[in-house]
This record gives sequence, structure tokens and C-alpha cells, in this order.
Amino acid sequence: MLYHVRMDVHPPVDHRSVDFEQLKVEEKRIAQELQRDGKWLHLWRIAGHYANVSIFDVADHDELHRILTSLPLFPFMSIDVTPLAQHPSSLR
Repeated sequence: MLYHVRMDVHPPVDHRSVDFEQLKVEEKRIAQELQRDGKWLHLWRIAGHYANVSIFDVADHDELHRILTSLPLFPFMSIDVTPLAQHPSSLR
């Protein structure tokens, strides 16, 4: 199943309470691993925002939920998920 996912990151006000830079390093590692595995198909930065738009290809809602909640930055994100379906006018 394909999903359009927007993730907006809201860094903690008190950076001393968490090693936010280390979380970003781990987030990048996991995102790249998921891309290599074919789960995270596309990843685009939204210009002017600490946010991204991504396309995931996973088995179901539960797998997507597991992936998103396992991301190191998940506690600092607001996430909007839209399931996608084939459009009848699409050439693909």
C-alpha cells in the first residue's frame, strides 16, 4: 500500500534534555535503510519548513504505524498520513 506522509519536526525547547543532534543522525540512518529496503520510496524536504513529504510502500496501516513510531524524532513530530489509490487516468 502506498501512503503520502507529511512529517513536521518540532525540536525540543530545552535541547539539553535530549541529545537532539544524535537523534537526527540515527533518524538519517534509519531513513536511508528504509529507502534501501524499498519501504520509503521518496523523501522531499519542504522548502522553508523543518518538514518533509514522503511516499511509503508498506504492507498495511499497521506496518506504517510501526515504522513511523519507531523513528527517533517521532516524539518531536506532527504527522499527517494519506493512503493513496491508483488514479484511473494515470499512465502507470
